[in-house]
Amino acid sequence: MRDSLSGYAHRVPEHFALPLRRIGASLVMDLHPHDRGPQGTFAGATCANGNCYCPATPTALFGLGPLSRGASAEEISAHDQETAELARYKLGRITSDDADGYHRVMCPAVMGKLRCPLRPASMALSFDRPEILAPPEHAPTCCTQQSITVPPQVNAKTAQKHGYPGKAWRVSYARRSAAERSNARVKDPATIDVNKGWCRQMGLVPMTVLLACALFVRNLAVTAAFCEREEEDERRKAAGKAPRARRRRRRAIADLVGATAHAPP
Repeated sequence: MRDSLSGYAHRVPEHFALPLRRIGASLVMDLHPHDRGPQGTFAGATCANGNCYCPATPTALFGLGPLSRGASAEEISAHDQETAELARYKLGRITSDDADGYHRVMCPAVMGKLRCPLRPASMALSFDRPEILAPPEHAPTCCTQQSITVPPQVNAKTAQKHGYPGKAWRVSYARRSAAERSNARVKDPATIDVNKGWCRQMGLVPMTVLLACALFVRNLAVTAAFCEREEEDERRKAAGKAPRARRRRRRAIADLVGATAHAPP
């Protein structure tokens, strides 16, 4: 759910996020750079990246962003560790949204995710959990109550299903490529072509049925192509050959420089 600048997520909540949540959608989207990091507070908790966090959360953790394309295994592992550390400070959701969009969240120390002097019972937890060394001098509501109720206007634009930009979010958001390929396939004039005038039926019900059939046909084609690739790999394996590698379509700037290094001016 984004364009080149996360435009959908950057829209006014009343025009995008809130209507989708009202019909039961769970958003998984990239956040515009202007919407990342701390965006105010609620009941003393820090609102950031669509969630409420302990007011003593290390500021550096809020600077985490999504991984760049082509990140190495070491970079991915380090990023996952940092986002997991950030998740320990997140107030945990203990209820789903009610009919009005309200839900309740609980202090991470009460949930046993970290140690905090304001929650004496949490200090008995093992030392592998982070410890709040400088709790707020005047404890806010989120530090005095075990749980608080979060209204729908809090994080209205940025709230989503998974913690941003953690591993669960990254894995779920990766499905966007498959969704975009499906959209491109059914709109392609050389294949199904669901552009204006593609069928002579009118009304929401017949159009929905025909579109479902179009997507079904597209899925059958994808399944057939997958089975064909698997059979080809099995044949190559039986012949002692390596599995067929996908052709690289991108040409890096180094490739272009190498191709023209000895070319005439």
